[in-house]
Amino acid sequence: MSYKKVLKEFKKRKILVIGDLILDRYIWGKVNRISPEAPVPIVEVTNENFLLGGASNVAHNIAALGGRVTLVGVAGNDRGGEILRKMLSEEDIECGGIFWSSRPTTVKTRVIAHSQQMVRFDREERARVEGKVLKNLIDYIQAEIPKHDAVVISDYRKGVISSDLVREVLRKTRPRGVFVAVDPKVGHFHCYKNVSLITPNVAEASTASGIEIRDDKSLLRAGNTLLRKIPCEAVLITRGEQGMSLFRKGKVVHIPTVAKNVYDVTGAGDTVIATFTLAHAAGADMTESAVIANHAAGIVVGEVGTAVVTPEELYASLQRSNGSRS
Repeated sequence: MSYKKVLKEFKKRKILVIGDLILDRYIWGKVNRISPEAPVPIVEVTNENFLLGGASNVAHNIAALGGRVTLVGVAGNDRGGEILRKMLSEEDIECGGIFWSSRPTTVKTRVIAHSQQMVRFDREERARVEGKVLKNLIDYIQAEIPKHDAVVISDYRKGVISSDLVREVLRKTRPRGVFVAVDPKVGHFHCYKNVSLITPNVAEASTASGIEIRDDKSLLRAGNTLLRKIPCEAVLITRGEQGMSLFRKGKVVHIPTVAKNVYDVTGAGDTVIATFTLAHAAGADMTESAVIANHAAGIVVGEVGTAVVTPEELYASLQRSNGSRS
């Protein structure tokens, strides 16, 4: 299937995104002196803005690529929650699955001076979501799955994703053959058994497999070990400047990076799983989906802060790559 045809199909596909909602706050400034109170730089603030993070960023990536998306998660009845709701509405992201609670909205604040992150501080509650809120989440998810072409589980280990929730997702998706992709978190790999795809980075794959990835040999062992341990149809290990490696039973495909400049890897994993899932739902096979996702990631790491990709940018990148190969 041609990449052009796949990208045209994006707008016909609807993806259900379930996970931890995060609001990324950026404080921008410049440093010209050191504090007399302590040996730390003084940041003179010049600007402040908010971006969608976590599962919210996955949904934003799908919407930016032209796909339709429904977001499911939990946010607080606070200023962060208000900002999050407004931003999601502006991006035309369906928010009927966001349940509001007394727990604070997860907000990650990054202070950046001269394009360099100085410090990050987080406001969050990581306790597992239970009781009525969990029941509401599961009931909503089960009702929505038949209306969607694929499911993404975005796990940032902030309390939404649990074995119980994943089990209920699979109970509804497996009989229908619905594709379920998971962006995993260390400590939760036991929750993901029988999903379609997991997309760990090298550090996560090393920890989950028990094999430190140092070279091609250890990479192969780790990837195949994860296929057996989860088990799942495919494992896509993202490897930074070395690209990605897609593992399926008896087969591995290495995909070199296409990034020319790397300024910020924040949110790149969100872009990978969003693009892969949308591409696969649009008719691309797993290898084609990984290639498309690799190009999307190569674009966003060239921006500072969480970023998204448009279909035009993605197609142009794929075209440049095809031209260089020919």
